[in-house]
Amino acid sequence: MKNRFVMVAAGAALSSVVLLALVNVEIAAAQSQGAAEPDAAALKAEIEALKRLVPSQSHAMADVDYQFSNLWFAGKNANWPLAEFYLNETRSHLNWAVRIRPVRKLSSGAALDLRPMLQGVEGSSLTQLKTAIEKADPKAFEAAYRQTITECYACHKLAEKPYLRPQIPEAPASRMINMRPDADWPR
Repeated sequence: MKNRFVMVAAGAALSSVVLLALVNVEIAAAQSQGAAEPDAAALKAEIEALKRLVPSQSHAMADVDYQFSNLWFAGKNANWPLAEFYLNETRSHLNWAVRIRPVRKLSSGAALDLRPMLQGVEGSSLTQLKTAIEKADPKAFEAAYRQTITECYACHKLAEKPYLRPQIPEAPASRMINMRPDADWPR
């Protein structure tokens, strides 16, 4: 898992560098065509080039997987400060995923706006997780975590991706972070 994450991150970084270089080449080419002010075609080309720099929604959701998996183990180990960190990262990456693609087109042609669903999850199970972490309540934490998984799967089904079935993680996504709050450092 760690190697896969490192490979994905390295690939994304390399892709961003290459795409940024291509954008700069396209911008320079548009500017060298003698236009003092960018014309509509040049602006459109620049916008399209910038769109290619944005990662896919699945990339952002892989980050959600990483953060949310680690949240489970931080909470199960009663490392509440670490759990709060991973909850905040989960929220941030969920918002990033929805900013990347706020509306999904369904097979029926209908548009599915993901923003209200995210607001619902943030206002319910993620808020319950925050409260459980603040109270250092392991039972409430587990119940809210499981509820969040249920809400995530409901979103996946509505987005016509029922094969994306979240579950309680079997191992932390990070093998480098020690999840125990009383661990000595360095090891």
